[in-house]
Amino acid sequence: MKYSIALAALAGSVSSTILWDGRFNDMTSSLDLNNWSWSDEVGPYQYYIHGSENVTSYINLSPNYKNPADSGSNQGAKFTLDSTAYWNGQTMRRIELIPQTTAAINSGKVWYHFSIMRSDVNPPSIYREHQICFFESHFTELKSGWISGESGTSDPLIRWDISSNTQWSTNWDAGVWHNIAYEIDFSGGSVALWHSTGANDLTLTVPAVSVGASSNGEDWHLGALELPVSGQADTNEDFYFSGVYIESGSLTTSVAGPGGVVISSSLSAGPTSTGTATTLSTSTTSAPATSSSAAAGTLPKWSQCGGQGWTGTGTCVAGTTCTYSNPYYSQCL
Repeated sequence: MKYSIALAALAGSVSSTILWDGRFNDMTSSLDLNNWSWSDEVGPYQYYIHGSENVTSYINLSPNYKNPADSGSNQGAKFTLDSTAYWNGQTMRRIELIPQTTAAINSGKVWYHFSIMRSDVNPPSIYREHQICFFESHFTELKSGWISGESGTSDPLIRWDISSNTQWSTNWDAGVWHNIAYEIDFSGGSVALWHSTGANDLTLTVPAVSVGASSNGEDWHLGALELPVSGQADTNEDFYFSGVYIESGSLTTSVAGPGGVVISSSLSAGPTSTGTATTLSTSTTSAPATSSSAAAGTLPKWSQCGGQGWTGTGTCVAGTTCTYSNPYYSQCL
């Protein structure tokens, strides 16, 4: 039978329901992923998109691999692309997990949560395109590295795309946890981005954008697909994930997640708490965009340069202009 969880989240004026919980809390090690097969669909994940080696070559679990502020998770996961991470004869390196559930994760309005981080050790290549946490139709996804077809040969950004059009981006700095929630309205045909870093609550970063949102419930890929680039040799690349779950009813904005307690924003795993998880029933209203007036020419093309909640500094590099997109996002174009 497929794995399905439906849990009421924290009490409050608006309730949130976990439709599917992928937070690795019930797993002893990544070897548990081997228990799943097409003939015995057990556990929270389908595990079949990977290279030819043992699962521990590609996925490992540890409390050290999670966002320290994510107290709802016992551990996080490190996903690794190595020289063997080729699946099914493809030329792309891939390591991906797919939710194993019969829950309605593909209907109505739902929120897909995860946190992602990279390290200075085995960083994802800035010379290759990575498609991260994507749907097979690519109506929404994260990307990093040099995007096929763009100018230049490298790109240090992590970005959020809708149907291959970038809506938000920022420098992907080592050691910074990016907390993400895709707000997907399958009925209304739209998707919005909620984002924060570290221990900060999620905020609406890009309001709902119309898109052909569709899914069969088995086509959201947690992990990374890397496109090949001629002349670029394979190197080991690590992606860190925690706080993975899908909810409906209302959005949990706390990084602690349903049932967790927020840890101090220093990103240490200390015991200090600042409150319980909170939920919001709808997207917040818009406010005027803002932009920074700090040192000139430091923000690369495609990066964010203003908007409500933006805390960055700098101005766009020569040849680009800080262009208003919506009250929450302006971009160097």
